[in-house]
Amino acid sequence: MQYVGIETQRVRNNAYSVLLLLAFPCLIVFLTFLFAYLLVWAGSKEQVNETASPMEMASAFTWAALPYVVGGVSLWFVIAYFANTSIINAATGARPLERKENKRVYNLVENLCVSQGMTMPRVNVINDDSLNAYASGVNARTYAVTLTTGIIRKLNDDELEGVIAHELSHIRHRDVRLLIVSIVFVGIFAMLAGMAQKALLYSTAYRGNKKNNGAVLLIILIVVAVIGYFFANLTRLAISRKREYMADAGAAAMTGKPLALASALRAISADPDVEAVKRDDVAQLFIEHPSRKNALSGLFATHPPIQKRIEVLEQF
Repeated sequence: MQYVGIETQRVRNNAYSVLLLLAFPCLIVFLTFLFAYLLVWAGSKEQVNETASPMEMASAFTWAALPYVVGGVSLWFVIAYFANTSIINAATGARPLERKENKRVYNLVENLCVSQGMTMPRVNVINDDSLNAYASGVNARTYAVTLTTGIIRKLNDDELEGVIAHELSHIRHRDVRLLIVSIVFVGIFAMLAGMAQKALLYSTAYRGNKKNNGAVLLIILIVVAVIGYFFANLTRLAISRKREYMADAGAAAMTGKPLALASALRAISADPDVEAVKRDDVAQLFIEHPSRKNALSGLFATHPPIQKRIEVLEQF
């Protein structure tokens, strides 16, 4: 990736990301129709004209259910959108870092913001010996840069400045707002799949294995939720991977020290696991995903390989 025309590339990525996010409402409509069609196929035709074709019946069900589906999704979105700061801080164990507690960090953040004409975000800290960081927030009032105590203590000034610049680039490019919106939508499908699974287990435990409409309905719900969750995650991954490269590029341009950020990433790759972070959707906010790798990590990773990011920075 060549670091020329960064602003042009950022605008293209933003446009592409907006198109990806627009896919979420379309996916909700499609899944509502799929649920209706499978329901008709399973033989549940109550309150629908039995002489109509399955497609017509599914369409009628979809139009009738869509206001409730959209209303529920919208309510979930509004609550999660405005409560995101509290939710993320609770999920990561982050707390505010006072200026008097660490003037070094505040000076680095403040100097970078002044040089870029940015409003200074809040600064938070996670009491963890690992090396990691993330940016969060949806507007100037809620933007924050969060660092682990390990990364503050173990990196030198140039390396830590590069990490902070990376997170400020996410804020400047509006990446954090976009990622939080995608997290909210993915959370809708995760909740739906979880509720369906629990309901099915309850149904199996108390009604036995005999066929009934409730069990069929729950199975259909699980199928639809899993499909939605899978495609929503693919969309989220496409957003995340591209933007990590752009944030690295933005940090290199902001500090003029790409090798310092490369050195910081190399140190982070050795110990990125933040003990408090259990939720995968929140983990994607970090500069390096704080989870142990497995056989499928490359396919479903929200970040590009950190070694590749280092190689690109070394060619800057």
